[in-house]
Amino acid sequence: MALKPWILASRPKTLPAAIAPVMVGTALAYHAHTFRWEPALICLLFALLIQIGTNFANDYYDFKKGADTKDRVGPTRAVAAGLVKPEAMKRVTAITFLIAFCVGLGLIPYGGWWLLVVGVSSILCGYAYTAGPIPFAYVGLGDLFVMLFFGIVAVCCTFYVQAGFVSFEVILFATAVGGLSTNLLVVNNLRDVDTDRLANKRTLAVRLGATFSIWEYRLLWLWSQVVVVWLAFRFNDSWVQLPLLTLPLGIIPWIGLSRAKNGPEFNSLLAKTALMLVLYSVTLTIGLVV
Repeated sequence: MALKPWILASRPKTLPAAIAPVMVGTALAYHAHTFRWEPALICLLFALLIQIGTNFANDYYDFKKGADTKDRVGPTRAVAAGLVKPEAMKRVTAITFLIAFCVGLGLIPYGGWWLLVVGVSSILCGYAYTAGPIPFAYVGLGDLFVMLFFGIVAVCCTFYVQAGFVSFEVILFATAVGGLSTNLLVVNNLRDVDTDRLANKRTLAVRLGATFSIWEYRLLWLWSQVVVVWLAFRFNDSWVQLPLLTLPLGIIPWIGLSRAKNGPEFNSLLAKTALMLVLYSVTLTIGLVV
C-alpha cells in the first residue's frame, strides 16, 4: 500500500487544529502547577487520531455525496482523485477510530470513567461530521463541531486529566483556540461555496453568504485577542499577552478574505490561518509557562 496517498488524505495542514488545544491545555496545567506529561501525551495522540480519522471519513463521505469532484478548487482528495479505493478508505477510517478509542482508554485512570463518554462522542461525531442521516457539515453545524471538539472539549479535557478540575479561565482559553480552529473551516467553506452548493452541502457560507462567514472569521479572531488581554489582567501576568505578537499576521486574512476570488488565493489564506493558530498557541504556551 503506497504511503503518499494516505499522508495526503490525513491532511497534514489541518493537524495544528488537533495539536494546538492539547498544547494550550497542557500549558494551563503547567501554569496551575499540575502538569503531568503522561496524560498530556495520551491526549495529544488521541486528538491527532481523531483529527486524522475525521479527515479520512470526510474524504470518503464527501466523495460518496458528490461534494468532492474533478471541479474541486481545494487540495486533492484521495478517493475523489482515484488515489485510494473507497472501500479501503472506509476500512482505514474505522481502524483509525478504533486505535483512537484504545488510546483514549489510557486517560480513564487520570480522569475517571466519564471520559469514556467523551471519547465515544468524539468518534461518533467524527463520523457524523459528513456521514449519517444529518451530517453536521451538510446542515451548517460544522463550525459548532470544530469549536466544541477542537476547542472546548480538547483544551478542557487536557487540563482536567492533569489538574482534576476545570476553571472559567480554562474555558475562555478553550473558546479562543477553538475559534481560531473554526476559522480554518470558515476559509475552507468560503473557498468551496460553489461546489458545496451544487452538492447540497449547506455550510454556513452557503446558508448565510460570504459576508456572514467573513465577519464570523474576523470576530473569532478578535475574540482570541480579547481573551489573552483580559486573562493577562486576571492572572496579573503580562506574559500571557504574548499572543498579541500575532496581530500583524491576523490583519492579512482580515483584509484578504473579502478580496479572494479563486482557489489558490483562498488556499494561501488557509495556510496563513493555520500559521496563526500555531503561532497563537505557541506564544500562549510560552507565556503561560514563563
